[in-house]
Amino acid sequence: MRLPQPRGPISTSVVEHLRRPSSASDAQLRAVSQDPSPGITADEDRLLALWVLQELSYHAFAGVDPDQEWDLAVVQARTQLEAELATELLDVVLPVVEELLPEARRDLTGTLFSLPGRVAASAPSISAWARSSMTAEQWREMLVLRSASQLKEADPHTFAVPRIPGRAKVALMEIQFDEYGSGDPSALHSELFGQAMAAVGLDRSYGGYADAWPAPVLLSNVTLGWFAGRRRWAPAVVGHLTMVEMTSSLPSKFYVAGARRLGLPEAAWRYFDEHVEADAAHEQVAVRDVCGPLVAEDPEALATLLVGAVAGLHVESLVAELVMGTWEQGRSCLRTPLRPWAAA
Repeated sequence: MRLPQPRGPISTSVVEHLRRPSSASDAQLRAVSQDPSPGITADEDRLLALWVLQELSYHAFAGVDPDQEWDLAVVQARTQLEAELATELLDVVLPVVEELLPEARRDLTGTLFSLPGRVAASAPSISAWARSSMTAEQWREMLVLRSASQLKEADPHTFAVPRIPGRAKVALMEIQFDEYGSGDPSALHSELFGQAMAAVGLDRSYGGYADAWPAPVLLSNVTLGWFAGRRRWAPAVVGHLTMVEMTSSLPSKFYVAGARRLGLPEAAWRYFDEHVEADAAHEQVAVRDVCGPLVAEDPEALATLLVGAVAGLHVESLVAELVMGTWEQGRSCLRTPLRPWAAA
């Protein structure tokens, strides 16, 4: 994929170094790791820089040497930006986790099933809007926002597989096998999502809309990227995945209803239809067969698991607040509005 357009001095330093590494760009990038700054969770410049640095571990950028993934200045910059992210997110998340821990030690299953209603109860529902009021252009915007994660669906969570033990590992692989199409490349969930984008005239290439993603979408993605990139945060990846599965089935049903209301072709909503039943099953596996055995074998993993669960719900709430806030005002939620689309 192509490198995105920078949004400030930090992302400019990252992009310029990846495009044309030199002693000057190396020094400029190293300065990022020596200049911590507050407010990263709302700073598009720093969030975009971190997204680019993390993506070096997933997809290639056109014209960027693959060895840049482990360039010392690149690693130092990523480490610093992730440290800033951790500081700010944990300030929000840890008080919630501390409150949940006594209950979770007594009844982990009950605590996990209650989390969406407790942590994200006040967040607006994009899927409910899809069922009742979403326009075709808003549907397309929704797909653009979700493309940041769905076009690489399952990949970040798979980083946890070699880092968790025994029963939990096997159960996680059961979920991931489904996410990767159960052995059928055409049924990959990322492939189904790409088909949904193409069906409504969108570019289905990964990162094709990076310039349009607002700060909360970047924040959501780099948060999972931070967890996925570090062994010590593997239980947080599990907690994050559990909340994804737990908050997907019913919303997917709403998305299908919305797409049918809009008269969209089946390819535009098949991805969501697949998740109605799949994620209803996955949430049970995640809670009972991944989280339960993981914490039973390593009780110290509980707090980290809850951090991932609460953080995931928190950042997705920020996305929903931005999206619904702009749509209710009749505006685009993207940084760059899409070109009009004429349905066939």
